[in-house]
Amino acid sequence: MARYLTLATCQTGPIQRSASRSETVDRLIAMLERAADAKAELAVFPELALTTFFPRWRIEDPAEIDAFYEQSMPGPQTQRIYDAARKLKIGFALGYAELVREGNQNRRYNTTDLVGPDGRFIGRYRKIHLPGSEKPEAGMTLTLERLYFEPGDLGFPVFDYAGVRVGLAICNDRRWPETYRMLCLNGAEVVLIGYNTPSMLDEAPELDHLRVFHSQLAMQAGAYQNTVWIAAAAKAGFEDGQMQIGGSCIIAPTGEIAARTISMEDEVIVHRANLDLIATCQKVNFDFARYRRPDQYRLISELAGPVRA
Repeated sequence: MARYLTLATCQTGPIQRSASRSETVDRLIAMLERAADAKAELAVFPELALTTFFPRWRIEDPAEIDAFYEQSMPGPQTQRIYDAARKLKIGFALGYAELVREGNQNRRYNTTDLVGPDGRFIGRYRKIHLPGSEKPEAGMTLTLERLYFEPGDLGFPVFDYAGVRVGLAICNDRRWPETYRMLCLNGAEVVLIGYNTPSMLDEAPELDHLRVFHSQLAMQAGAYQNTVWIAAAAKAGFEDGQMQIGGSCIIAPTGEIAARTISMEDEVIVHRANLDLIATCQKVNFDFARYRRPDQYRLISELAGPVRA
């Protein structure tokens, strides 16, 4: 019998800094309801789905910074999402800013949680490939993720979701082939990705027209080369003075885009993913155990960057 998992990508339009957490949660629940109405079994929301993309600013007030983070998940303001998932019988992956208190130290991560259709926590991923810088740099788009977060410490885990192996990634992770290969080697069949991506680059404005192309190119290559389904959700539109790309999509292991958003607003797309297509793609091109040569790939784990002559 063929195996299927119906995936939903829940793209959000801009979430302005003035929006309350309650207003944003209302929007997320409305999209979850639309996904469930379309018979989706698992939905993915964007990176930092509960707030504006705050790393675009240098914020000095610690209390103001803390307001963007979740100290528990679910918490008082987010429990309603979990309750809705349980009622609708649909699972989800939700991106948020995580604040962990360890003694007198605060640890901050860019995080995504995977939650089951019973509203129960399944697993957590913390973003590994943090872009940007720790302080503003002349000529560069202001992205201070390395100021507000530390690199993830959980590796690339893969979780069982109703008999399907599901991995998670966040934004800049999607540009790195190591992300997909690690998830593939850990047995992933489906990869859920949330992202926030500005449409303009101060450091290379001549590449602005390629922002959506490069986003989809990396994910299509990752899906094809690692024989996984990918569902990716963007935060899109003009948010607090910065335009963010949309292009949320669901990608097959063939590398083909199976579904794509067409707006820059809250939008839900759904696709019934044929999981048996994974084995077909492995048979055609990527019999990993037969053709891969890990002994020849040592530099991948030993060097961060290329050797220049």
